[in-house]
Amino acid sequence: MVQELFDRTRSCLNEHLPFVLYRKPNTHELIGIFQNSDEVHTVVDYSETGFVFAPFDADVDAIYIKRDVVLKSNFTPENNTLKPIESSVLLNVDGKEDYIRLVKKALSYIEKGTFDKVVLSRKVQVELTDTYHHIFQRLLTTYPEAFCYYWHHPKIGTWMGATPEILIKTSGTQFTTMSLAGTQKIEEGQAPSWSYKELNEQQVVTDYIVDVLKENVQALKVLERESVRAGQLWHLRTELTGVIATSKFGAVLKALHPTPAVCGNPLQNAKRFILYNESYKRSFYTGFLGELNLQEEMPRNRNRKNQENSAYKSIRKSSELYVNLRCMQLVQDKANIYVGGGITKDSDPEKEWEETAYKSKTMLRILNSK
Repeated sequence: MVQELFDRTRSCLNEHLPFVLYRKPNTHELIGIFQNSDEVHTVVDYSETGFVFAPFDADVDAIYIKRDVVLKSNFTPENNTLKPIESSVLLNVDGKEDYIRLVKKALSYIEKGTFDKVVLSRKVQVELTDTYHHIFQRLLTTYPEAFCYYWHHPKIGTWMGATPEILIKTSGTQFTTMSLAGTQKIEEGQAPSWSYKELNEQQVVTDYIVDVLKENVQALKVLERESVRAGQLWHLRTELTGVIATSKFGAVLKALHPTPAVCGNPLQNAKRFILYNESYKRSFYTGFLGELNLQEEMPRNRNRKNQENSAYKSIRKSSELYVNLRCMQLVQDKANIYVGGGITKDSDPEKEWEETAYKSKTMLRILNSK
């Protein structure tokens, strides 16, 4: 069945049809969604159903792929022979001077009080000697704890990624979201030790989410901050839960995206700096993607002792959307890898460069690069 999924994607590539393959974190189920036409469907108000792919710039239309055909299969490392590659291009210095210059410019704006934080990113381009399908299989094998995807639309492009960050997960009106900030290399056998800069950066994101959600949700709870592992990196994470007010799902999404974790604070000032000063367009990098308004069956009676009405079920909508981090765009025989980091008054330009270089390893290690 796994082979059927990959055969179907090859046919879609040949016939110029949209599709997405994806696997949720810590599961074995690989899901394929296939659209029967090459039409570009844009989101109007987030009442649509399908697999959504939204860009960083919320003023640009989000795209969704219709669920004309849905196939599922189990994918485990045991049934895949492709192992991770330790790439020799981990500290590629192309663009180093430009990135350091950009960080220094951002620090001057922070000093002037334009913003407290801005997230700056860059693009690393490498050549490929492997097929897209082999790359995706290696991605699945290497990052079982991430949301892994392979997305293609003939009129837009091809993207892959392994992201650890949920934007929002809903079941009916119940929702979970998170703030994720701070990055540290994993030293095996050692717990992470977080600096004031990293703790403060993460708290800023959490406080922002609480503030923008309060008008559209109820019963908002902020859980304990924790350190979580994603690939070869540690992150700080705080989960938030609550209930979405009636007909406010679209408003909640618009309030959440983008967050300070991928843009900065104050948001509009940071976004303006990014759009005018980064040397490329982010497109879908730091946007979001995932299941939008899928139907799920819920048993009306969860008491196992009472079986009388157990056959009756209710239908409600669920969404599971992820921030598009740790990703790359595939263009013929090249991959554009996107990496970034948060800049605050305590940032050191050289260390910020090194952080992006290390983050690039997430994608580089699954590529058979020249």
